[in-house]
Amino acid sequence: MSDAVSPPPHFVRRTRRPGTHPAAKGKETELGRTRRGRRINRMLAQVYPDAHAELDFTNPLELLVATVLSAQTTDVRVNQVTPELFRRYPTAEAYATANVDEIGEIIRPVGFYRAKAGHLKGLGEMLVDKHGGEVPEDLDDLVKLPGVGRKTAHVVRGNAFDHPGLTVDTHFQRLVHRLALTEENDPVAIEHAIGAIIEKSDWTMFSHRIIFHGRRVCHARKPACGACPIAYECPSFGAGPIEWDEGAALVTGPEREHILDLASGEGEGQ
Repeated sequence: MSDAVSPPPHFVRRTRRPGTHPAAKGKETELGRTRRGRRINRMLAQVYPDAHAELDFTNPLELLVATVLSAQTTDVRVNQVTPELFRRYPTAEAYATANVDEIGEIIRPVGFYRAKAGHLKGLGEMLVDKHGGEVPEDLDDLVKLPGVGRKTAHVVRGNAFDHPGLTVDTHFQRLVHRLALTEENDPVAIEHAIGAIIEKSDWTMFSHRIIFHGRRVCHARKPACGACPIAYECPSFGAGPIEWDEGAALVTGPEREHILDLASGEGEGQ
């Protein structure tokens, strides 16, 4: 399905009264939802042109390890412990032969460190035994590794091997529900539903853009609705403060000025 509607060359500050979006009234068609989802994707591409995985890594093994560690903690905290971890354990063989308690001491700040240390050692053992010490690209192979689910597998496939994939983490689930792009709750069902809306070639980048937006603007407890660049497309507009000043005060991240320029209608599209 093709969508010829493009975002304007300039973001124009448009607002709706809360609750008046067609999707909020249950009046949006499937085609309308698909077109709106693709408009949102293109708009977010302008808001976050440098969206990327925020875990630090230089190769597939490092990304795999960092993503396993990122469960129930922040990327910032993971990035604090991985330099020493990657220095001490540069290969799958190093993890396979490591002392699990020594791994645990390094990764203690990320939480659940005993379980995660066990995952890393087991992951190294399986990579050595089954994959010649290399990280596999196949989804089915990845999800069989200790501590690796579909979310982690898609992060690795999309960012280390350039295979399109949707990373359905907590930010992603929250935002696609707020945007009323799907009513599904199961992560796999969400993945399939959004995959039917967004072009496959853009799956990985759409995941990054949505996650960036969730961390910078569409916060869980108090979204910055009044300064959101995609507010007009959002059925949940009004979940947070709708006035500009209050919304702008909630926007965070190094892209804050750029986000506010676009949201105010002063920025230019690319």
